[in-house]
Amino acid sequence: THGCLRIAFGVGVCGTAAKSQETQLVPDVHAFPGHIACSTTTQSEIVVPIVHNGATLAVFDVDSDNPAAFDETDQRFLEELAASLAPRIFAARRF
Repeated sequence: THGCLRIAFGVGVCGTAAKSQETQLVPDVHAFPGHIACSTTTQSEIVVPIVHNGATLAVFDVDSDNPAAFDETDQRFLEELAASLAPRIFAARRF
Protein backbone atom coordinates (compact mmCIF):
# COMPACT_ATOMS: atom_id res chain seq x y z
CA THR A 1 0.00 0.00 0.00
CA HIS A 2 1.02 3.62 -0.32
CA GLY A 3 0.61 4.32 3.38
CA CYS A 4 0.56 7.95 4.41
CA LEU A 5 1.97 10.26 1.76
CA ARG A 6 2.22 13.43 3.86
CA ILE A 7 3.08 13.55 7.55
CA ALA A 8 3.92 16.63 9.60
CA PHE A 9 7.48 17.20 10.84
CA GLY A 10 7.94 15.67 14.27
CA VAL A 11 4.94 13.33 14.01
CA GLY A 12 5.38 9.55 13.93
CA VAL A 13 8.51 7.78 12.71
CA CYS A 14 8.65 9.63 9.37
CA GLY A 15 8.06 13.03 10.89
CA THR A 16 10.65 12.36 13.58
CA ALA A 17 13.25 11.43 10.95
CA ALA A 18 12.37 14.49 8.87
CA LYS A 19 12.59 16.90 11.81
CA SER A 20 15.69 15.41 13.47
CA GLN A 21 17.42 14.65 10.16
CA GLU A 22 18.46 11.34 11.73
CA THR A 23 17.62 7.82 10.63
CA GLN A 24 14.95 6.11 12.71
CA LEU A 25 15.59 2.37 13.03
CA VAL A 26 12.51 0.96 14.75
CA PRO A 27 12.46 -2.79 15.50
CA ASP A 28 8.94 -2.59 17.01
CA VAL A 29 6.67 0.17 15.73
CA HIS A 30 4.19 -0.47 18.53
CA ALA A 31 6.83 0.68 21.03
CA PHE A 32 7.51 3.95 19.17
CA PRO A 33 5.64 6.85 20.83
CA GLY A 34 3.23 8.47 18.38
CA HIS A 35 3.66 5.84 15.64
CA ILE A 36 1.18 6.40 12.81
CA ALA A 37 -0.26 3.10 11.64
CA CYS A 38 -0.66 3.64 7.90
CA SER A 39 -0.74 -0.15 7.52
CA THR A 40 -2.06 -2.44 10.22
CA THR A 41 0.44 -5.16 9.29
CA THR A 42 3.63 -3.12 9.83
CA GLN A 43 5.81 -4.47 12.64
CA SER A 44 9.14 -2.70 12.06
CA GLU A 45 10.36 0.28 10.09
CA ILE A 46 13.40 2.22 8.98
CA VAL A 47 13.09 5.84 7.90
CA VAL A 48 16.06 7.66 6.39
CA PRO A 49 15.89 11.42 5.81
CA ILE A 50 17.09 12.82 2.50
CA VAL A 51 18.87 16.06 3.39
CA HIS A 52 20.60 18.63 1.17
CA ASN A 53 22.23 21.87 2.34
CA GLY A 54 20.64 21.44 5.77
CA ALA A 55 17.09 21.03 4.44
CA THR A 56 15.03 17.85 4.63
CA LEU A 57 13.75 17.13 1.13
CA ALA A 58 12.06 13.77 1.69
CA VAL A 59 12.40 10.51 3.59
CA PHE A 60 12.80 6.87 2.62
CA ASP A 61 10.20 4.95 4.60
CA VAL A 62 10.61 1.18 4.48
CA ASP A 63 8.18 -0.96 6.47
CA SER A 64 8.13 -4.67 7.21
CA ASP A 65 5.48 -7.07 8.42
CA ASN A 66 8.24 -8.76 10.45
CA PRO A 67 9.60 -7.44 13.75
CA ALA A 68 13.22 -6.21 13.77
CA ALA A 69 13.52 -6.67 10.00
CA PHE A 70 16.16 -3.93 9.56
CA ASP A 71 19.64 -3.52 10.99
CA GLU A 72 22.67 -1.24 10.87
CA THR A 73 23.71 -2.64 7.47
CA ASP A 74 20.36 -1.59 5.99
CA GLN A 75 20.77 1.78 7.66
CA ARG A 76 24.27 2.34 6.25
CA PHE A 77 23.31 1.49 2.66
CA LEU A 78 20.05 3.48 2.75
CA GLU A 79 21.92 6.48 4.17
CA GLU A 80 24.47 6.21 1.34
CA LEU A 81 21.65 6.04 -1.19
CA ALA A 82 19.92 9.04 0.38
CA ALA A 83 23.15 11.06 0.30
CA SER A 84 23.71 10.25 -3.37
CA LEU A 85 20.13 11.14 -4.33
CA ALA A 86 19.83 14.35 -2.29
CA PRO A 87 21.52 16.68 -4.82
CA ARG A 88 19.50 15.20 -7.66
CA ILE A 89 16.23 15.59 -5.80
CA PHE A 90 17.19 19.14 -4.86
CA ALA A 91 17.95 19.99 -8.49
CA ALA A 92 14.69 18.50 -9.73
CA ARG A 93 12.45 19.81 -6.93
CA ARG A 94 9.13 21.40 -7.68
CA PHE A 95 8.20 22.44 -4.15
